[in-house]
Amino acid sequence: MAGLGRGLAGRALSGAALAALASLSLLAGGGAAAAGCGPEPGEACNLTGGSYHIVLPEVAEAAQPGPAVLFLHGYGGSGAGSLANQAMVKGLTARGYAVIAPDALPRRGGPRSWTFFPGWQGRDEIAFLQEVAADAAVRFDLDRDSMILAGFSAGGFMVNYLACAAPTAFAGYAPIAGGFWRPQPADCAGEIRLFHSHGWMDSVVPLEGRYLNGGQFQQGDIFAGLELWRDTNGCDDHAPDQRWRAGDVLRRRWDCGAGADIEFLLFPGGHQVPRWWSDQLLDWFEALPPKAG
Repeated sequence: MAGLGRGLAGRALSGAALAALASLSLLAGGGAAAAGCGPEPGEACNLTGGSYHIVLPEVAEAAQPGPAVLFLHGYGGSGAGSLANQAMVKGLTARGYAVIAPDALPRRGGPRSWTFFPGWQGRDEIAFLQEVAADAAVRFDLDRDSMILAGFSAGGFMVNYLACAAPTAFAGYAPIAGGFWRPQPADCAGEIRLFHSHGWMDSVVPLEGRYLNGGQFQQGDIFAGLELWRDTNGCDDHAPDQRWRAGDVLRRRWDCGAGADIEFLLFPGGHQVPRWWSDQLLDWFEALPPKAG
């Protein structure tokens, strides 16, 4: 899944063509309606800093803004590629959520990826992603205050860094196969609601981290990142409040106060977005108690 949009078809087709194919695929599958900012369904919405794609649920609540998940693709992917993941998208739209899929920019003339690591030169992703959320909320009548920010792999790293710097920007944060890089932040700006999923067999983003580019960069330890979030959320104890097994998925939960919830899912697969992920994300999010104040 990290390579969505990177195969032969991705190399031969333009971004607009990929978006159209993703939209047709979703429409054929039912349960969602391709939207866009041009005359064709699925046409990218262009902002000053970049672009995004969006799919809306076919049936939305009348007379009120709808919920949404803003999903960040992995290294070398695209927003259109994210929307081609029918299991994920249909799982969200079937429950009334729009799916907003921004495009990262090419890094140093190479594949698209997010500028998340401190010191990297590039787009201000924290500002751009909030601009995407605000623009989509206005254009498509979505509830900005209840949006979830999720992402896979490089998108999952971006989720963590944005949450650390701007914790109130989204109502919940849901990285898959992504944490922090070394050196990880010493602290974060405030508590968040976190739903982190990771594959036990993941060798692209191992739980313990790994070196990249001949040792130039180091992916961090996922458990060290969770420790940072427990400290940030003011958890009284590092031991989880709940531990359980749901099928073959191992789960842990920390209830550290209103608005400071952490749930960690460890599934047996590798570097992927599990087919069941959408439902589990929304079950978690919709069961959260209201924030204090």
